[in-house]
Amino acid sequence: MIIGSRKATEDHHGSDPTSGPHPRLSPLIDPRHGDAEDDIASTKSRSLLAIGGRLLTEISLPKIVVAWGMLIGLPAVLLGLAPLVLLGWGARISEKFTAGFAGISSLLITIGLIALAWVGGRPLLRGAEQGFWSLNAMAVQPVYALFREGLRHLAGRLIPGAGPRRRAHLYAAAAAGGGILVSALSFWLVRLAWPATRWIGEAGDILAPQGLMLPALANAVVIIGCYVMGAALVWAFADGALGRPADLMTFADMPSDSRTWRVAHLSDLHAVGERYGFRIESGRTGPQGNGSLHDVLDRLKALHLEQPLDLVLVTGDMTDAGRSAEWAEFLDAAAAHPCLAERMLVLPGNHDVNVVDRANPARLELPTSPGKRLRQLRTLSAIEALHGDKVLCFDSNTGGFGPTLTERLAPYRDGIEAFADTGGLRQSLRLARIWDEAFPMIVPPATDDGLGVVLLNSNAEAHFSFTNALGMISALQVRGLMAAVRQFPRAGWIVALHHHLVEYPTPTQAFSERIGTALVNGSWFVRQLRLLAGRLVVFHGHRHTDWIGQCGGIRIVSAPSPVMGPVEDGCVSFLVHTLAVSGGNLLLATPERIEVRLSSYRD
Repeated sequence: MIIGSRKATEDHHGSDPTSGPHPRLSPLIDPRHGDAEDDIASTKSRSLLAIGGRLLTEISLPKIVVAWGMLIGLPAVLLGLAPLVLLGWGARISEKFTAGFAGISSLLITIGLIALAWVGGRPLLRGAEQGFWSLNAMAVQPVYALFREGLRHLAGRLIPGAGPRRRAHLYAAAAAGGGILVSALSFWLVRLAWPATRWIGEAGDILAPQGLMLPALANAVVIIGCYVMGAALVWAFADGALGRPADLMTFADMPSDSRTWRVAHLSDLHAVGERYGFRIESGRTGPQGNGSLHDVLDRLKALHLEQPLDLVLVTGDMTDAGRSAEWAEFLDAAAAHPCLAERMLVLPGNHDVNVVDRANPARLELPTSPGKRLRQLRTLSAIEALHGDKVLCFDSNTGGFGPTLTERLAPYRDGIEAFADTGGLRQSLRLARIWDEAFPMIVPPATDDGLGVVLLNSNAEAHFSFTNALGMISALQVRGLMAAVRQFPRAGWIVALHHHLVEYPTPTQAFSERIGTALVNGSWFVRQLRLLAGRLVVFHGHRHTDWIGQCGGIRIVSAPSPVMGPVEDGCVSFLVHTLAVSGGNLLLATPERIEVRLSSYRD
């Protein structure tokens, strides 16, 4: 096996742009081969410790102070002030109010709550829900995952020859141990913060609000710490009870009288915008340019002409950093194969929306920066161009199918174009809701017993390139998924997202891969899907890992990257899956491996 020996400097179909009557210039430093700058953020060439050390020397301290203040400090102060207001000033106001209106106070309060729910209930619910999952993402899951995977990694090193049953017990014990450690750490922090807390506000506090800062922060630490003490244990024991992920050992035989669907699963194509460009992760050890992408699509087209495909599913990271030139390259490649483009469904990956600056991993993006919104709208624009009239958006107001993506974006087209031209902050704020309301995207089954597809956005909010890989599935998206499935109780479903739900049962080479790229609420998401286990298959990418398995009864298909994956004898590969619906269950056949010979490969 030869890894990273490709130099994809050729144009489409492998023609060499340097060949011809003109001699090739050979400078001392040949820019066609790249240099150290192309490896600045490559995890294949540098350790995370080396990359992290470089980040510490280059990061903007004023920016990080402002960002932490907006993302953590201000919400913490508001959370800590809540009990002071509710238990202190709120109680005094309530006493005076009820003294004058003792007979009708309950009625007025009830009417006020109903009015508040009617006017702002849904935005408040969405904000509270996002805050809840953000708290889990920042306070529970990363630390819990660090402890859990650390214990599992240690157990795997200490007991390398453990059998399946013993590994399952160790897996569950590590989950429980991780939760206990997080809970104990939270208890220690609560004890430290408790002496500085204050829970009842006084009238004089209004004249000296600066005196409330320390008690408010201490209150926030105690409130969050108490929540984490319980939540970590609940998540840990639920995770342990879920069972250890395992390889899928059996595949279904397709009934002769059933309709079947052929699905080509691609992921992590990482289109670059320059002819000699390298990828962020692989640097000079990986492919150069987009020759491999064209080879994959050429092979897929030939396969389709031989045996027609029903769907080409690309589970994220169509681009390497979500830049305009990269999207142009990807869309041009898709447009060159119309028979594939009309069958293609894509969804956002972390490289499409969360890479702040491909040339500077230390760059921090403020929450108010329009850069994030611009990457999101570039992605939505590309998705809409490919299949905007085929996918339906979930309507949270009715709890059912809403308009197509094209129809959803129609009222905002002028604003999106203006924002793409100017990148103004005010325009960015006006367009903030579009991204959240676009997902999940749903392709309903053509018949009651057909095959439907749900496309999810699994990217966590990230403002720093170094943390771009974390994922999260919102409860609102899961609600939309469940509503879609309920409307077609006899149909089968593909649930597609970018991030992996669970860690693979095989040990990883780098411990950092087990904690830095996860879906932070993956175990929770698996538990939500368990009741539908027989009716769906989950497809994802992200880790460039070729694996088909199951966890908690949920079948999971992980796609390799045919562009950045390992090369064996000049070839990479991807899988084509055959599915059928029978008796209300979705059947998954043994996949077909398709090899692609790379025109740009060389020894």
